[in-house]
Amino acid sequence: MSHTLSIVIPAYNEGATIHRILNKVKAVSLLHDIKKEIIIVNDCSRDNTEEAILNYKSSNPDLPITYYKHEVNKGKGAALHTGIQKATGDYVIIQDADLEYDPNEYNILLQPILDDFADVVYGSRFMGGNPHRILFFWHSIGNGMLTLLSNILTNLNLTDMETCYKLFRREIIQSIPLKENRFGFEPEITAKISRVPKVRIYEVGISYYGRTYEEGKKIGWKDGFRAIWCIMKYNLWAK
Repeated sequence: MSHTLSIVIPAYNEGATIHRILNKVKAVSLLHDIKKEIIIVNDCSRDNTEEAILNYKSSNPDLPITYYKHEVNKGKGAALHTGIQKATGDYVIIQDADLEYDPNEYNILLQPILDDFADVVYGSRFMGGNPHRILFFWHSIGNGMLTLLSNILTNLNLTDMETCYKLFRREIIQSIPLKENRFGFEPEITAKISRVPKVRIYEVGISYYGRTYEEGKKIGWKDGFRAIWCIMKYNLWAK
């Protein structure tokens, strides 16, 4: 019986590069002939993101792309909520619209689930021997501190809580009520996943091709403070 991977792509002002990430997604051959379901959610971009997506969709009719658009900008988390709830595949993975993460590594994340070891798999930028672009020292320190604080409160031993690449069995991720509309999605989902009874969480090493702010990176120091707030909110105060 053929299975399907739902690939949820939130997009905001990614008109210049979204065709490149879609080319990479298209080129991937998934294990066991798993099919792809691509769900793109345009979070009210101000550039030509919509035009780029629709042009790509019409030029690639063999690629199963479903397109949704927010009429007002709500944030990355809100775009993910929309995409996750629209997913119909057996598994769901988050894919940023930029080029920081490599879709060729989907199979690395799928393997523990296909082997029936895992229900959720995180792709860690800080483990394994895969290539990583050298960029911001304080970002790496901040990521480490956020992951440490999250681990203390969830009793998990993740190395990269803030990673984009998170893969879930669909029934698990769709059963979790999500509230964070912006960059608080990562600590919120980690806190709530950690409390799912008997959930099996794995972590695998992945590559990371980070981009600079000039190249379009959006997350900033304010998002770091919001992440701390969300770690406390969805761990301590939620209980």
